[in-house]
Amino acid sequence: MEQLSEYLMTQKITPLVNRYVITPPDGGEVLAFAEQKRLALKDELTLWNGEDRTRKLGGFKARQVIDFGATYDVTGPDGESVGAFRKDAKASLVRSTWHLTERAGATTVGKERSVGVALARRGWEVLDLVVPVIPVPPVPFVYHFDFVREGQPVLSVERKWGIRDRYVIRVQDPSLDRVLALCMAVGLDALQSR
Repeated sequence: MEQLSEYLMTQKITPLVNRYVITPPDGGEVLAFAEQKRLALKDELTLWNGEDRTRKLGGFKARQVIDFGATYDVTGPDGESVGAFRKDAKASLVRSTWHLTERAGATTVGKERSVGVALARRGWEVLDLVVPVIPVPPVPFVYHFDFVREGQPVLSVERKWGIRDRYVIRVQDPSLDRVLALCMAVGLDALQSR
């Protein structure tokens, strides 16, 4: 996989799976492709080099069946661990917070940049649950996650405004494993509402 500092991830929702296509920022050739089954008891995702699935790049898998604070192990193409990530359920009540652990043990904390956007998104989701008779259209809130280690930016994932889900993934720390970074970005979209 190319060691770029920026990627574009586009999601396509289908009835049974979420599809993710990762390209360079200009939208050129596909660098990575993944599908995540919806409503699976144990979340798992494989990252491939393209839609033809000729070469496995890595993936993630939950350690246990559905859990709000589940840990997801991330592996490279050979199945060897490259790190893990987990959602901090308590901190996520106000602003979604994730912990990203690299193979060497360094931990990075990622949070939604805007508390206001986080609260507005939660309010919209509650409205949809409380008043199910009135169809509440999905609002594509723009959110931005910043991952920081010891005060230094490591990774950011920004959802762009628009009808289709598009994300700009920026890897600010060149030593961050790209499979780990891309799996975290896909996980933010696929697992965020859990």
